[in-house]
Amino acid sequence: MSGHSKWATTKHKKAVIDARRGKMFAKLIKNIEVAARTGGGDPDGNPTLYDAIQKAKKSSVPNDNIDRAVKRGSGADGGGANYETITYEGYGPNGVAMLIECLSDNRNRAATEVRTAMTRNGGTMADPGSVAYLFTRKGVVVLPKGSLTEDDVLLAVLEAGAEEVNDLGDSFEVVSEPTDLVAVRTALQEAGIDYDSAEPTFLPSMQIELDAEGAKKVFKLIEALEDSDEVQNVYSNFDVSDEVMAEVG
Repeated sequence: MSGHSKWATTKHKKAVIDARRGKMFAKLIKNIEVAARTGGGDPDGNPTLYDAIQKAKKSSVPNDNIDRAVKRGSGADGGGANYETITYEGYGPNGVAMLIECLSDNRNRAATEVRTAMTRNGGTMADPGSVAYLFTRKGVVVLPKGSLTEDDVLLAVLEAGAEEVNDLGDSFEVVSEPTDLVAVRTALQEAGIDYDSAEPTFLPSMQIELDAEGAKKVFKLIEALEDSDEVQNVYSNFDVSDEVMAEVG
């Protein structure tokens, strides 16, 4: 889920240890399969696969599961599904814009699950293009802060094409054009700086500030969407202050 960055980061960390671990593992494995099918099974020659594997490893997906996913995707082993990316657009409570990215081998099933989650939790579907223009495709690398300063990170990534470095509290977020993502990630590695994730994402051009009541409704909808095996990512343009987050709990 992507919205307010601090919430997204906090939620990512909680997801590793909560009861939905199995579902999260399945989505990470699906990413690996698709990356291997699209660009081949060699991570050194397929940056998308490399990043998908790194993200899975950071989330404690067993190596055997990762290896099998690469083999299925690359065709070395049979049994892989033919997944396609399908993006749906809609609005949540309080007019929050949403892009819902699915990886599915059944368009009808994906559409039904997304529509059901939206209508049952105060959301509405929107026509293609009516929401997408509110978002821009970017490359985002998230790294733990540790003893790093913002200047340390800037020094490492500036010449690699990074556009900005954002302080998220206990981590930093490096934003770039999607085409510069690999260069930014590589620059961090060469500087000896560890990172949690590196992936293309959608960032909103404007945000909607939510109060506690609105935040609860939006979070409930996003969790319902993410509970679907068909849904890989939910991008939204809400903003939640630290005070509201504390109130929501």
